[in-house]
Amino acid sequence: MSAIGNNILDQLNGQATGATTSDRLNDLTMTDFIKMMVAELENQDPMNPMSNTEMLTQINQMRSITSSDKLSSTIEALSLGQSLSTASSLIGQRVTGVDTSGDTVSGKVDKVKIENGEAILYIGNARVKVGNITAINETTAESPTEPPTEEPTDEVPEEPNEETAE
Repeated sequence: MSAIGNNILDQLNGQATGATTSDRLNDLTMTDFIKMMVAELENQDPMNPMSNTEMLTQINQMRSITSSDKLSSTIEALSLGQSLSTASSLIGQRVTGVDTSGDTVSGKVDKVKIENGEAILYIGNARVKVGNITAINETTAESPTEPPTEEPTDEVPEEPNEETAE
């Protein structure tokens, strides 16, 4: 990178106080990268311009950064979707897991919420992350027995005749 690009990086680094250099560089957006490239082109020495190879290298770096950002976003969304799908399939199921305070809890999953990008199961008042589930237990029926069903008979019900219908 040229002295101009380094100068812009230095300015950006100076604007973000309290963060490490690698954090500040990770926070650069595509817009920041384009601004640096345009500033470098505007301020280059006309007697010694940037070579086509250097320019293509920088353009490819921009494309690579954009692709990586999109891929990261897609993977994060897929991961959250999978976690939510898993969590929602556990609603009504009896599970055992470690809650957010570190205690082992067991019980029926009442609801699921997304908090800070993670699926959280609610077991009574306890909050358990999906990744902290240690067992999915066999569920028992809420009612002891189902009502008996009538056995089919071979008899055909009689149709009402005109005399009994009145």
